[in-house]
Amino acid sequence: MNAPILYIVIPCYNEEKVLPVTHALFAGKLSALIQNGEISEKSRVLFVDDGSKDNTWAVISDLRAKNPQFEGLKLSRNQGHQNALLAGLMTAKNYADITVSIDCDGQDDVDAMDKMLEEYKDGAEIVYGVRAARDTDTVFKRTTAKWYYKILNLLGAEVVYNHADYRLMSRRALEALSQFHEVNLFLRGLIPLVGFKSSSVYYDRKERLAGESHYPLSKMLSLGFNGITSLSVRPLKLITSLGFLMSLVSLIAVIVTVIIKLFGYTVQGWTSLLCVIFLLGGIQIFCLGVIGEYIGKMYAETKARPRYIIEKNTLENTNENEKK
Repeated sequence: MNAPILYIVIPCYNEEKVLPVTHALFAGKLSALIQNGEISEKSRVLFVDDGSKDNTWAVISDLRAKNPQFEGLKLSRNQGHQNALLAGLMTAKNYADITVSIDCDGQDDVDAMDKMLEEYKDGAEIVYGVRAARDTDTVFKRTTAKWYYKILNLLGAEVVYNHADYRLMSRRALEALSQFHEVNLFLRGLIPLVGFKSSSVYYDRKERLAGESHYPLSKMLSLGFNGITSLSVRPLKLITSLGFLMSLVSLIAVIVTVIIKLFGYTVQGWTSLLCVIFLLGGIQIFCLGVIGEYIGKMYAETKARPRYIIEKNTLENTNENEKK
């Protein structure tokens, strides 16, 4: 059996400070795997510039000029981490037998790729990189992440606990993933739907080696809410149940009010009345917001706009040179 061609796919956004530090990690791991005969000499590191506003693409171009193992994709504009990652994976599947997606900040342990390759050779089509612990996170982030995964599972979404986007996928799995045409992407929930044999590799996550995180709380919340609404319709069912419950409570309240009136008692106090009105109004607005979110996603899906547009692809030049 020939050694498989591996492409390490790395989405980048405004990472001009990080890539000069972390590129050696990826190149070193790739070279070590090639020397050990684990992967083919045609294996590459593929950086995906997600419409960066700094000099990220210039850094990628410079790295490629110095080392032919580096390749780059440049998207025409910022499309978001998930779309940038998908662009890299869909491009890589035309050249590679397997891909490993990983962030560029150096926090994920590149040595876990050795175990991923072992799992792949044992028949796994998808291998998830799972954090063994969250010691590097704040208490707030650890707590919210734990509850978020629990909520996702309760809502019927299949997600791997403590797994982000560090994973190995075979070409077969990537071909299956290409059949999913959702515009609203949440890959860590979508990929388990692909099926095939899968396994997990556990590793310890490190501190970011350079630069600053581009995932503030607002983006994390947005990604989390997108994951829920993209993978499950149970929130709509919960709204239906809530509406039935509130209707039942209202009916009981009406009956109680009529009985009190018939017995000649008067209900005084506008405070309690306003509290009820505000409570019901808040619930209604919240429910309408959730319904509106689903309608907005349906609108985006029906327009079927491209999830990404590739402006530059160094692999095209590499492929032409190999043909010559």
